[in-house]
Amino acid sequence: MRWLQQSQAKPLAGHDKFRGTSCQAGGQMLYSGIGWSADGFTVDVIDENGERQQPVRLFGARDTQELVGYLQGFENALVAVVDSTNGVLDGRMMAGGLTVYRADPQLLGVRPDFGSVPAVDVAAAARRGLGALSRLQRDRGTQTGREDDLAAFARTSEQTLGEWTRRGTCASRGSGERREVSLTFDDGPQPPYTGQVLDILRRYGVKATFFCTGMYAKAYPEYLARMREEGHGVANHTWSHPILFELTRPQLDEQLERTNEAIAEATGGPAPALFRPPYGSRSPEVLGWLAESGLTTVLWDVAPDDWQMPGADTIATRAVQEARPGSIVLLHDAGGDRSQTAAALAPTIEGLLERSFTFVPVEQQLAAPALTGWVG
Repeated sequence: MRWLQQSQAKPLAGHDKFRGTSCQAGGQMLYSGIGWSADGFTVDVIDENGERQQPVRLFGARDTQELVGYLQGFENALVAVVDSTNGVLDGRMMAGGLTVYRADPQLLGVRPDFGSVPAVDVAAAARRGLGALSRLQRDRGTQTGREDDLAAFARTSEQTLGEWTRRGTCASRGSGERREVSLTFDDGPQPPYTGQVLDILRRYGVKATFFCTGMYAKAYPEYLARMREEGHGVANHTWSHPILFELTRPQLDEQLERTNEAIAEATGGPAPALFRPPYGSRSPEVLGWLAESGLTTVLWDVAPDDWQMPGADTIATRAVQEARPGSIVLLHDAGGDRSQTAAALAPTIEGLLERSFTFVPVEQQLAAPALTGWVG
C-alpha cells in the first residue's frame, strides 16, 4: 500500500460521518487514540461521551509533524494516547508540548500480528480512566513506568544472554583486542537529526552503525541509501519500537521481517544481519526467537542517555570517559528532539580521537573471531 507523502494526510474512507463538528466539544476533555499500521498512523479523537470529534485521520510516517500540529489545533484539553507497541512517536509529541499517555496490552483488545488495535480502542482505554494508563515523561520516554519490568526481564535473561553470546548470536561489545569503538544510532532515520549526524560523521571520516526502525526506513529511504554510500552499517531495530517481551512469536517475526525488507529495498543490498531490541527489552524466550531468526542481537556497554537530554556536554563527557577498547556506544538520531545528540557528536569524536580510539561499524567489530566467549 502507498505511503502518504507530506501534505496528503486525509480522512480515512468510510469515516466521513461523525458526531460533533467542532474541535471544542463544549469544554470537555478530549482523548486522541493513535494506532499504527504499514501505512503510518491513524488518529481518532473522542470526547468524554465517546463521541468522535473529527473523521479518523491517516498520517504517513513522513507526516509526524503534521500529526503533532493537528493535535495541537484542538482548543479543548486533549491527551494523546499510544499503545506499548508504538515507541516511535511519543518523543515528537512531547517535544511539541502534548500530554501523552501509554495504554498497555491488558487494557486493549487482541492485536493483529502486525499493527495496533484500532485508534478508537486506544482512545477508549483513556476515556475509561487515565489512572490505569502511564503518563509519559520526556526524560523517561515510552518506557515510563515500565523500567522495573524491563530490568526484571533483563535479570531473568542473564544466563540465556551469556549462552547466546558465547555462541556468537548476541554481543554487548567487541573483543577489546584493538583500540576500537563503535558509535551506534537508534530509532531513525528522521529529519532533521539523521542528516545532521551523517554530515558530522562524514566531516570526521567516521563510520558508524544505524539501527533503523522499519516505519521510518520505508518513509525515508534516501537516508538509508546515503548511509550505505558513505560506508555506514544499517541494522534492524523493529518496525514500530515495541517492548519485545509483550509480543507473540508471529508479531515479533512480522516486525523483523518487514523491517529487513524495508532496509534491503532502501539500500539495494542484502537484509541486515544485526538487530537491536528497543529499550534493550528481552526475555529468555525472546532471545531464543531472535537467535532462531538468524539475526545477531547487539546491545551496548556505553549509554550516555542522550535521549534524556542531559545536555550536549554531559552526553559527550559520558561517552568519552566510559569508552574502552571494544565499546559499543548507544546514541539516537530520531524519536524526539535530538539536537543535543547532534551537538555532542563532534566533541565525542574529538575526545575519543584524543584517547587514541579508532572508529569502526559494529559489523566490523563483531566479525573478530576473538568475540566468541565474551559475555557482556
